[in-house]
Amino acid sequence: MPLLFLVIALVGWIRRVKLYEAFVQGAEQGFVTAVRIIPYLVGMMTAISVFRASGAMDLCARLLAPVLQPLGIPAEVLPLALMRPLSGGAALGVAADLIRTYGPDSFLGRLASVMQGSTDTTFYVLSVYFGSVGITRYRYAVALGLTADVVSFLAAVVICRQVFA
Repeated sequence: MPLLFLVIALVGWIRRVKLYEAFVQGAEQGFVTAVRIIPYLVGMMTAISVFRASGAMDLCARLLAPVLQPLGIPAEVLPLALMRPLSGGAALGVAADLIRTYGPDSFLGRLASVMQGSTDTTFYVLSVYFGSVGITRYRYAVALGLTADVVSFLAAVVICRQVFA
């Protein structure tokens, strides 16, 4: 780390960049971006809280379980699959609970780990990144992101079945 600071200072000195002024300008732009995305974050966090607290997540998991079990998809991972596009922190909590309950070397523990690594927090990405640059029309991005999440989820199941089962 000290070497990185030395390289930055050296490159700035060679290019004749006023480092402190550039740092302050970058920090100011970062603060403006952070303030701009706060409404999107608050909206997303509120929606996630309502989704979980209302029992809608559990209801979705119970409704989908009979459809997915004949396909070899364990019902225990459905809350993780439903939560992952919404919130990385909440999904990590669900994955940690699966690993704690079934063990890290169990099929469910491995599947939860692969799902965590192969899917993304689609709504978080859309709200933060699109919100930071002012994009408000992202209908197709939502559909594409959710499609990628479903494909990643199914690929994680297939790969884990091939490798670990």
